Amino acid sequence: MHTEKTNPPLDPRLLEILVCPLTRGPLTYDREHNELISPKAGLAYPIRNGIPIMLAEEARQLEP
Repeated sequence: MHTEKTNPPLDPRLLEILVCPLTRGPLTYDREHNELISPKAGLAYPIRNGIPIMLAEEARQLEP
């Protein structure tokens, strides 16, 4: 039996209050990769077990 890993949904209210810790700019949610994207910083912050990890050291650099 094959089971897909599912990510808990992100509470949309989090997007209203969370900002990029580096730029203080807005974030967008990438459902496919389960990340919060900071276009201004060029970083993607992971979401693990429904919890956004807002540390620059944990973020993935976005490709230009």
